[in-house]
Amino acid sequence: MEIENLTKEIRQRAFDRKEPKTPEQVGASWHNDDLTYDGVAKTLFIILPTPGCAWALGDSGGCTMCSYVSDCTLEPIDSETILRIFHEHLSRHPIDEEDKISVKLFASGSFLNPYELPKDARDEILKTLMDLGNVTEIIVESRPEYVREEYLDEIFEIIGDTLFEVSIGLETSNDYTRLNKINKGFTRDEFENAVKLMQDLKERKGYNIKSKAYIFVKPILVSESQTIDEAVETARYCDSIGVNRLSFCPATIHGGTVIERLWRQGAYQPPWIWSCIEIINTVREELDLPALLDTSGFGSRRGPYNCKKCNKDLKHMIIANNLTQTKIEYDCECKSEWLAEVKNSDMNASTVEIKHIPLY
Repeated sequence: MEIENLTKEIRQRAFDRKEPKTPEQVGASWHNDDLTYDGVAKTLFIILPTPGCAWALGDSGGCTMCSYVSDCTLEPIDSETILRIFHEHLSRHPIDEEDKISVKLFASGSFLNPYELPKDARDEILKTLMDLGNVTEIIVESRPEYVREEYLDEIFEIIGDTLFEVSIGLETSNDYTRLNKINKGFTRDEFENAVKLMQDLKERKGYNIKSKAYIFVKPILVSESQTIDEAVETARYCDSIGVNRLSFCPATIHGGTVIERLWRQGAYQPPWIWSCIEIINTVREELDLPALLDTSGFGSRRGPYNCKKCNKDLKHMIIANNLTQTKIEYDCECKSEWLAEVKNSDMNASTVEIKHIPLY
């Protein structure tokens, strides 16, 4: 597929220009208030050192908008090193002072893939969290092909009735966009099968398991108007198949990606913050489903942007409203410019699907 070849080429150039990080450089952690299934509570975030996403390291080149793999070691890491860094970061936070805490484990790829995070390291991490006695939720990320019954059996043998959420980057319910513009490498049916398996394990084995979908806001070759419609439609689809939570991820320009090359050539711009607000307000009004809106990069040159007058205010408002799950009410003179772009963004759009991207 042409998009795979292009993504792979750009990814390899980025690898050639950048030194791989050490495991110590990859590991990171922080804690703050976040929306859990029991309401607002303290949440610990830990980035585990891993080689990186197997999809991005393979022949596909990964997704057109993501460069997280560039922040990884790109080489296998032994379990002893992973666990040492995990324990170092765990000890930095006074989580034993909390009655209950949620833990989010990021692996810059798939937590459930044993080739990215070895089984013995995974199991020891989970056992350590269970020994704390106050961890009520564990949230991880994975591609759908690693959501397997055997892996989940092993996990629930350790965590018992603790809530376990698997977050999957569906990005969009539109297969053409996902495969040809994002280069995600899996179909909607494959995503749906992973969600159904989790639902089946909950019914059949009593596992306290939940699913979350990441929805990407504004892939390449998608207009501002289409962006809003596609994101909302994806949320409706997720609700219809029983996904438990949503997280909207507006585009930011990552280095060494297809999206960056288009942006540098003036052929792509991240979404307006107004578009993100239109999406989240519509979803919160229509659906009885917790929906979060990520604010990474908001107001920056490479991220979602409105104007200097409202960028900062809206970012703070969105963060606060993620906790309350309420609509965002705000106005600014730049809103009329956004409305005009949304109205006219499809005026010159092609009626045929784009098969070739001239980037040279």
